[in-house]
Amino acid sequence: MTSHDPRSQVDDASSHPQLGLRVSAYDKVASLLIALLILIGFFVTLLFIIWLTSRLLFTRRAIPVELVEYSGRGHHAAGFERDLEEPGLEELEEMVEPSLEVTLEAVTDLVSSQAAAFDMIETAAELTGSGTGMGDSRPPGPMGEGSDDVIPPWERWEIRFTTTGVDAYARQLDFFEIELGAAGGGIPVVEYASNLSSAKPTVRKGRPEDEDRLYMSYRNTDSQLAAFDRQLLSKAGIRVDRRLILQFYSKELERQLMTLEASTPAARGRKPQEFQKTIFGVESTRGGFEFVVVDQFFRQPPRL
Repeated sequence: MTSHDPRSQVDDASSHPQLGLRVSAYDKVASLLIALLILIGFFVTLLFIIWLTSRLLFTRRAIPVELVEYSGRGHHAAGFERDLEEPGLEELEEMVEPSLEVTLEAVTDLVSSQAAAFDMIETAAELTGSGTGMGDSRPPGPMGEGSDDVIPPWERWEIRFTTTGVDAYARQLDFFEIELGAAGGGIPVVEYASNLSSAKPTVRKGRPEDEDRLYMSYRNTDSQLAAFDRQLLSKAGIRVDRRLILQFYSKELERQLMTLEASTPAARGRKPQEFQKTIFGVESTRGGFEFVVVDQFFRQPPRL
């Protein structure tokens, strides 16, 4: 029979070295390098995404704009008749000597038609109180035979510039390449000024009949922005007393405004005849300025 001594177990355990996991210097350096590689890779990926987004240009799909021809008389005088072109030789019928009965009938028809024309002219003169009934019955605007049911842009558009300083206002006009002009006042030409933010704006002259761009003017000539227009023209050396101050918009800018007008959610799917008024505003962007639609009004659809 053997005896069991507990002290022998204690002595045996204390005689062996302590067993367990230890972190060596190699493990510390390897884990530090792995953490640094993960951190550097994260920042490199972030910088690559920033570079990629600066290179890729995300643009909205442009809505096709319907080009509408507007009715206008151009430089013709206002009146009730249209200027008719003389018929060409190809439109003349072959000359055949008519009989006596046909000749008498033609004379009778001619006298009747001329009498009706005279009655129309006399009626028009009585309605207006003056005039000979000659001229062009189309509304004011560029020469065109479009529909009278469409309100042209120069009547339905309103531009609202938001600025309190003449220098910031001049930078907005230069960014959109809007040219100021002064007409009338006994001067037979239109005097233009561009590059308005520079110390010496560019000045030129042109004939009114050669101008076919869209132009706008302030209804309230006593407003602050209207005073800025006169101040900028005066800086260019153009006389503004008793003259009409105008803003001339390029064809490209007019097309941009038409596209912006038709791309709003309220305007999609509408016909040109439904547009009544569009108010544009100007906002600052990282690259300069841009036009935005502030408000829109539409005609009520006709009741059937």
